[in-house]
Amino acid sequence: MNPLPRPALKSNTVSGFFVFLLFLLASQTLQAQTEALIEVDTGRTMAAGGRTVPVLHRAILTIPAAPTDTALLYFRGNPGYMMIRSLQDKQRNLGWVEKGVPHILQAGIALVLMDCPTDQWGETPKPPATRCLNDYRESKQHADDVRRIMARLRERHGLSSFFIMGHSIGTISSRRLAINLDKEEIAGSIHSAAINVLRPRGHLLNILGNLSSEFPRKAAGAPLLHVHNEKDGCSSTPYEFVRDYAKDDLVTVRGGIAEGDPCGGGHLHSHQGREELVVKSIVSWIKTKKVDRLIGE
Repeated sequence: MNPLPRPALKSNTVSGFFVFLLFLLASQTLQAQTEALIEVDTGRTMAAGGRTVPVLHRAILTIPAAPTDTALLYFRGNPGYMMIRSLQDKQRNLGWVEKGVPHILQAGIALVLMDCPTDQWGETPKPPATRCLNDYRESKQHADDVRRIMARLRERHGLSSFFIMGHSIGTISSRRLAINLDKEEIAGSIHSAAINVLRPRGHLLNILGNLSSEFPRKAAGAPLLHVHNEKDGCSSTPYEFVRDYAKDDLVTVRGGIAEGDPCGGGHLHSHQGREELVVKSIVSWIKTKKVDRLIGE
């Protein structure tokens, strides 16, 4: 007796199989990613709850599935400190970078969310900034604290090529570190929506110091990249100022969604509507040092 013919697979069954396969591969990739809470003792102490406790510096590390030696150290925008206590604090500190995280990891770059040390935490993780201002960010102490984090990443996670990226108030750190860290210590620095002008409300007083006159003239020598929306409406981050000093090292972002606080997370200031394009451009620069002079519309 001839065997019954095997029924042909329907096209929707085949497509469903491939969808499942892609989902399985994506799940395995996500599972292969490693997250770690980085915590180092700064050697300083502070008073807390009637006792003396060590000052700790924390970061959250996300390592891609494939082995890598490259890390992007990210300093967030206002208020500038993350108040990291556990891995659960990662999501609320990603901001506009969140949409670009898959591109960072797929490129084989580890992402490090950088907090300020616990003696620089303000009253709340929400704006306006009340601590971790210019007196700390411009100091040798800040550079030494970041060095300790990099040493831990090097020793325990095999990371050795470090890029610094700051956004908005975080660019006070990224630009100071470009001056205070040697070019042998960092492979480059990225400055997104850089602050250059004091805001009328005054809560950014004592942030800038003489940074505008020192940067990038005194930068240590590692490559620099600037990223700025040409219509950034925040009074502290005028595009024209950055355009004049960044010159050929500037990625101009065109278009996006302008809504809400011009200096907040949902606006051109934070690349709303262009988040993935911005991250892709940054990743490309890290890999090739080629500057995308204009992205967007």
